Amino acid sequence: MNRLLFLLLIALVNNFVIGQPLSIIERGYIFEKAPFIECHASTIAYTPKGLVAAWFGGTKEANKDVEIWISSYRKGSWSVPRSVANGIQHSKKRYPCWNPVLYQIPKGELMLFYKVGPSPQEWWGELITSKDNGKTWSEPKRLPEDILGPIKNKPVMLNDGTLLCPVSTEVTPTSGWRMHFELTKDLGRTWEIVGPVDTVSNFNVIQQSVLFHSGNRLQLLARSKDDGVITSWSSDNGRTWSGLEKTQLPNPNSGTDAVTLKNGLQVLVYNHSGKKGKEWSGKRTPLNIGVSKDGINWKNIITLEDQPGEYSYPSIIQGDNGLVYVTYTWKRRKIGYVVLDPSKFNI
Repeated sequence: MNRLLFLLLIALVNNFVIGQPLSIIERGYIFEKAPFIECHASTIAYTPKGLVAAWFGGTKEANKDVEIWISSYRKGSWSVPRSVANGIQHSKKRYPCWNPVLYQIPKGELMLFYKVGPSPQEWWGELITSKDNGKTWSEPKRLPEDILGPIKNKPVMLNDGTLLCPVSTEVTPTSGWRMHFELTKDLGRTWEIVGPVDTVSNFNVIQQSVLFHSGNRLQLLARSKDDGVITSWSSDNGRTWSGLEKTQLPNPNSGTDAVTLKNGLQVLVYNHSGKKGKEWSGKRTPLNIGVSKDGINWKNIITLEDQPGEYSYPSIIQGDNGLVYVTYTWKRRKIGYVVLDPSKFNI
């Protein structure tokens, strides 16, 4: 049996016996061992020198030792995780770090936004940048007062070069969650705040992602306490948005992320499960890939994880090579990593 035939048979076994879809061409973990116990809230970017991923890690979410960690994918493997940011203020005060968000400026620097503070109600935004694709980083810069930077999901660049950052606030555990946007036309030197989005409805929504549609329309998809992925639309580059509405997709009050592919297809990573009874959240499993041509009608095409445990807070991008990259929390112990070929999506 020649080698090509042997590899083909192995692929058939992996895809049909084990059940892995043909569109998944690589999967695994960014690390097996790490100098922290828990990890969460990963983000990924495609740089000219390869992939870079980041997440927060420490003894437990909200503990003071939680820092921002990164790893780079080079020559078929991920580098050993290393810390690039912490919340140390001085010798007697330290805060946890939260929710890193990577963004590769086209033909420019790599940006890493993150939050520092005792809780989501009290945190502030900071930013570091890299001129060498994540190898070295600038000193942390605290964002201006009231500017948080993207909360979980990546910013998007509009046609005029404006960076549109999806932002949300959690005022108190018992009051409403709200979304707004922060715009910067000069890559973080100056800022403008727009929103909040729809203060009339009773939806509690945070952590939106932004999709592009024909006719210069934008769509947001957001996490909700209200048993479902929530959506809204904009026709003026994100300055105003339509009233919030439920989509057909369930959501257990868990983070999602979405991306518009070069061919116009919309792709969402989310937990295809709902709330548990009257509780405000449910199980963060399974973790799924959904696709849509219009942002309204969605098809659940891939189940990435479906075992007991938490598989959550995904991040998704499309690389310059056309492939789709996903990272996510794996039981708070690892960061899962998947590469997909969208030409093989069953749509």
